[in-house]
Amino acid sequence: MTAMSLSADQARLIALRAQGLLGAPDRRAGVRGVLRHLGAVQLDTISVLARSHELVPYARLGAVGRPAVESAYWGAAATFEYWSHAACILPVEEWPLFAFRRRAYRARGNLWGHQVSPDTYRQVLDQLRAEGPLTSTELGGAKKTAEWWDWSDTKIAVERALSFGDVVCTERRGWKRVYRLAEQAVPDALYGREPSDAECLRQLVAQAGAALGVATRADLMDYHRLKAAQFDRAVDESGLVPVEVAGWSAPAWADPAALESAPRGRHRTTLLSPFDSLVWDRARTERIFGMTHRLEAYTPKHKRVHGYFAMPLLARGRLVGRVDPAREGRTLVARQVSLAAPKHLDALAAALREAAEWVGCDGVRVEALGDERLRPALQALLDG
Repeated sequence: MTAMSLSADQARLIALRAQGLLGAPDRRAGVRGVLRHLGAVQLDTISVLARSHELVPYARLGAVGRPAVESAYWGAAATFEYWSHAACILPVEEWPLFAFRRRAYRARGNLWGHQVSPDTYRQVLDQLRAEGPLTSTELGGAKKTAEWWDWSDTKIAVERALSFGDVVCTERRGWKRVYRLAEQAVPDALYGREPSDAECLRQLVAQAGAALGVATRADLMDYHRLKAAQFDRAVDESGLVPVEVAGWSAPAWADPAALESAPRGRHRTTLLSPFDSLVWDRARTERIFGMTHRLEAYTPKHKRVHGYFAMPLLARGRLVGRVDPAREGRTLVARQVSLAAPKHLDALAAALREAAEWVGCDGVRVEALGDERLRPALQALLDG
């Protein structure tokens, strides 16, 4: 059977639609709908305009209230936190699909080189059973010393229990995980399901394909951080279909539903978190959008090219610039801005104004602008 051929532009548009960034957003489904559609939203400690998990639904739905974002993620037994692409918020419906990973962690035993006694492990579970949901501090302390990596025995035990699936995090308080016994937090119909490894992997590959639209083997593996052997065993049964994409050197697969109609609709103009699933894979971002993008937060300041938390600017279905944002009181500060071309100035201004309003700022100040000749026109657009 001959694989369907797609142009690079067709693949780009399919990817945008699959990620919820082309066409009318499903506002009735709201933030939880975005999460269910994407299958995973990455968490990160960095907060500039907002934390990354807030920026992901904002990019798709527009200025949805930040309290609404938090209430959609935490509580009401709708989500849980687990290791997917990285530490991610996942729809609770996906609890059974990560049984393969929980079993693998349990078989490994010790995680990340930490040791803990069986007695401490049992004591943590007994305390959660007796007292209900608790943070690691409430369980007895997260660290032995001030060093971030020097975990207490209690913290080691509860994180191991999280990996094994004995406890689950469905809430955060002040950005601290709140741990709860999984048997109490996960709905009975889901908690009791233990699919085989093959079934877990088949469904996760299919889900990644639906979220990406069209993707290479490396793209699909990266979405939930599957191993090559796991992917290879699952892809033939996933329902994804082989395709050829012009300019892509690697074989690709597509979600059949993504091929049923040509992607059409309104393009979203927005700033993207570097941890957004549209751009979290650097190789895929470069292949689809021609942008080489990396997070520079952990790069020494004098070596940064685009800034601490440079956010790609999405406009008209392309990545057309970067903004490194900050906040000073009620002013959104664009510390560093670069644009691919002057024609994208209106999109830049629109994205900055919307972001400012969303986070409660009433002004925008642009500091370093890649092409200073554009400053008067940009300021007029921001003031307009």
